[in-house]
Amino acid sequence: MKRILAFSVLMVFLMTLPVSPGFAQSINRILKRMSDAQGGRKTIESIKDMTMIGGVEMPQQGISGTVTIYKKEPDKSRIDLDAMGMVIIQVYDGQTALWTNPQAGDIEEMDEQQAASMIRQSLPMTAIIDPEKHGITFTYKGKETVDGKECFMLEQVYRDGYRMIRYVDSDTYLSVKSRSTITGPGGSEIQVEQVMSDFRKVDGMTMAYSVTTIYNGSVFNEIRFKEVKFNTGLEDSLFQLKK
Repeated sequence: MKRILAFSVLMVFLMTLPVSPGFAQSINRILKRMSDAQGGRKTIESIKDMTMIGGVEMPQQGISGTVTIYKKEPDKSRIDLDAMGMVIIQVYDGQTALWTNPQAGDIEEMDEQQAASMIRQSLPMTAIIDPEKHGITFTYKGKETVDGKECFMLEQVYRDGYRMIRYVDSDTYLSVKSRSTITGPGGSEIQVEQVMSDFRKVDGMTMAYSVTTIYNGSVFNEIRFKEVKFNTGLEDSLFQLKK
C-alpha cells in the first residue's frame, strides 16, 4: 500500500537564481528553441486541455497498472492511478489539492509537499513561453552528455523555491531528462531523475510517450503513454472531489 501511495505522489512530477547578464541572451534563446521544439507559441497557446492515458510498471515491486493525467488551462490537473485493484485520485482545482486515501477510505487535503508539487504540475503550458510571469527563473549550468547526446543544463527554480535541473538536447531542444531532490519518509532526501523519450507529434505538439522515474539510482517506475488528446472540452467538475 505504501508503495502505491508513494507512486501516486510521484506522479505529479510530470514538467533559478537570477541569470547573469552574460547568460541572459543564451537562456532566452534556448527557451525560445525549446518552445519551438514543443510546437511553437501559436500551438501551445491553442491548448485548452490535455488528457494522457498510459500504462505504468514498477519493476522492483512487480506492480503494474494504468494512469490517466488530465490538465486544463490555466491551473487545473488530475491524476488517476489504477493498480492492484485500487484507484487513487489526485486533483487540484486551482485552489485546493485533494486526494483519495484508500487506507482511510476518504478524501483528504494533500500535505504541504504534495500540494506544492500538484500546484507546479498545474501550471499552464504557456509557462515555457513566459516563465517569469509564472515565477519561474532559469540559470544556465553548462553542458553534459546524456545517453550520448550533448545537453544544455538549465537550473529551473519555481516561485515556491523548488528547483530542478533540466537537460535539454542541444540538437532537438527537447527536455530529455530532469533531476531534483524530494523529501522522503523520515525526512530522508531522495534524488529523483526522470528520463523522457519516444517523442511523438500530436496535433502539432511534441510529447514524450515514455517517462522513466529513478529514485537514488534505481528505476522506480516506467510510464508508457498510449494516447494523448488535446482540447476535448474537459469540464471543471472533473477537477473536484467532494468530501
